[in-house]
Amino acid sequence: MSGALAPLEVAPAADPLASGRAMRAVFGATFFVRLSFGLTLAVFASYIASRSVGLDASAVGTIGIVSALAPIGEFSTVLLSGILADRYGRFPVLLAGTAGAAVVMSVVAATRNPWALGGANLIFGVSSGAILAASLAVVGDRADVGHRGYAMGQFDAVNLLGWIAGFALGFAALGTLPNDRLPLVFLGATILLAAGFVFARWTTRADREGTIRQSVVDVSFLLRTAVRRDVLVVTLPWLVIYLLLGTLFVFLGAAATGNGVPALELSAAIGIGGSLLLVTQPLFGRAADRYGRFRLMSIGTVGFVGVLASAGLLATYGLSIPALVLLGASALPALAYGPAALAALADLSRTLSRATTMAIYSLTISLGMLIGLLASTALYAHYGAEGLDVFFTTIAAALVVLTIVRYRDLRAAAQAPPTPPTVGSAPLS
Repeated sequence: MSGALAPLEVAPAADPLASGRAMRAVFGATFFVRLSFGLTLAVFASYIASRSVGLDASAVGTIGIVSALAPIGEFSTVLLSGILADRYGRFPVLLAGTAGAAVVMSVVAATRNPWALGGANLIFGVSSGAILAASLAVVGDRADVGHRGYAMGQFDAVNLLGWIAGFALGFAALGTLPNDRLPLVFLGATILLAAGFVFARWTTRADREGTIRQSVVDVSFLLRTAVRRDVLVVTLPWLVIYLLLGTLFVFLGAAATGNGVPALELSAAIGIGGSLLLVTQPLFGRAADRYGRFRLMSIGTVGFVGVLASAGLLATYGLSIPALVLLGASALPALAYGPAALAALADLSRTLSRATTMAIYSLTISLGMLIGLLASTALYAHYGAEGLDVFFTTIAAALVVLTIVRYRDLRAAAQAPPTPPTVGSAPLS
């Protein structure tokens, strides 16, 4: 039958001990990996430009292109990584991605040549996609539908905390290390990635092969899954959100120091805010389990619209009380989107092709980072802050439209005659 996938093993394992090991491996490896990613991204622009304060206009284009190669590597290969994780097991792909990222990071520490950094960043993106697709599949496999939002909230907390802690450490490095010592940051990231690899390998030594496999990959079925309307409406908002985040990830540190914001103060502010994620994300995930995915995704959309409005004000007028108040009021509800959307995508996936379906999330965010980097760089170069205002307004409008489309789809589904449920799926409302 078209789309049928023949299992080699039963899935998932019912052993709670094995499930606990698997989740600890994913959370631990994810934290180490994202910590290293955030650490290096915070200093990457200054590393390429060979200056730690401000940005030379002539270097912006080079920084944008080199940085964009990581999301290019991720979105161009992440579906293949998902297929491999479905075919050969989650943990072999997770471990291979982590080991590959560690090797590439050690290369980055040894050179500032833009061509070499671009090639390394491309491979780094490939590793990042493999890690994310395998990790999300494990969480989706091990958490039942009624608790999947909470599990995804835990994953989102660890994932975001790693990013934010990495940024905080990276900004601290910008404020304390001379530019010629920044290679030490990348050596530190190499050590963190190696630690993530060792942690995941040691934690899963008893069940490393995983329990989810398929014997035949139906490519046509996977492609149909990627373009399904319900999958697209859940994942496209991530693309829109990462249009903004992709820009901030690369340029925030150098731009902030160039505008007189002390790197150590920025580091402390980000670190304090990031610690709250350990509380907020699991709570938002539990709320998504109780009140429905769509309600929490809608709250997140409203929050992101506020974040975009504050970003436009900051880009145009610099630091101001109204912009900071709006940013503070919007940031918390924006965080509700992640756990609900990840759980919704896992709900839509089939067990034996879950890694490939979750890879669509990674593909979407990497494509958003790529487009965001290139678009914002070009708009700012040609139109200045006004160009960024148009960019942020367009993103906000797209988020609202996609939320309305999802609401209409849910209303139509609620009014349609009932159909037999698909194995491994759950309603999103």
